[in-house]
Amino acid sequence: MMTAVAAPFRFFSLQVARTRRLGPSLVRVTFAGADLAHFHSHGRDQSLSLFLPAEGHTEPAVPTELGDGWWQGWRELPDGVRAVMRSYTLRELRRDPDEIDIDFVLHGVEPGAAVAAGPASRWASRAAAGDRVVLLGPAIADNRAIRFRPPEDTDLVLIWGDETAVPAATAALESLPAGTRVRAWLEVPCAGDVQDVATEADAEITWLVGGREATEEIRAAQLPSHAHPYAWIAGESGRVKELRRHLVGERGIDRRRVTFVGYWRQGLTEEQLRVAGE
Repeated sequence: MMTAVAAPFRFFSLQVARTRRLGPSLVRVTFAGADLAHFHSHGRDQSLSLFLPAEGHTEPAVPTELGDGWWQGWRELPDGVRAVMRSYTLRELRRDPDEIDIDFVLHGVEPGAAVAAGPASRWASRAAAGDRVVLLGPAIADNRAIRFRPPEDTDLVLIWGDETAVPAATAALESLPAGTRVRAWLEVPCAGDVQDVATEADAEITWLVGGREATEEIRAAQLPSHAHPYAWIAGESGRVKELRRHLVGERGIDRRRVTFVGYWRQGLTEEQLRVAGE
């Protein structure tokens, strides 16, 4: 078992318990392991770093300890050995038994796909019980990797996410209390990817299928006149910036009440995106 480190984050050694296909483009992977006794999170859009075995390996190779130099230590591992790292969000944490769910978007795994699948999609498409991973996740429930934080005076929640942000968006929706007014726009590749969302909030959810983008839908939307809106927008970084400009510049929402997260950038792998941000 890997060495535990100081809060708020640590490495968790986990294994696949089971998988479930949610739709043509989505698969839910359930992970278990003794380390999850030390995993704590309030959920919502809890961000995680997942380390998958390199091609041809059964164990992910990561630094043995989580210190200030773990990122550089991971990068210095040999090519072909270094674990594949990808960012995901927690879909659900359960106890008795301890399990977590992470939802994966499957890009390019279908026969004849125009764009080849990346390593995470390939792994998720064939994941089986017992497969081992390492997770960098929270050891305390209220941590800085949770960004969905509506202020207490919020009287309208606005949500947009593309398919990469649907797991976080649906988890956030399910966390909202009864009576909360919500307008949400969620993009998915296929009609079969549309999900039932069990929320007590007063939520109007618009599913945008097969390339139908939300930008013009949101621009044209007649929103309730509320004094204290809060917006959460996440997905491809260019789209996120565009929608943020609309909400702040055209809708007049206080920029401090808009949470925006670029989960990915068109044309860049996660490794390239992280290096670009250094």
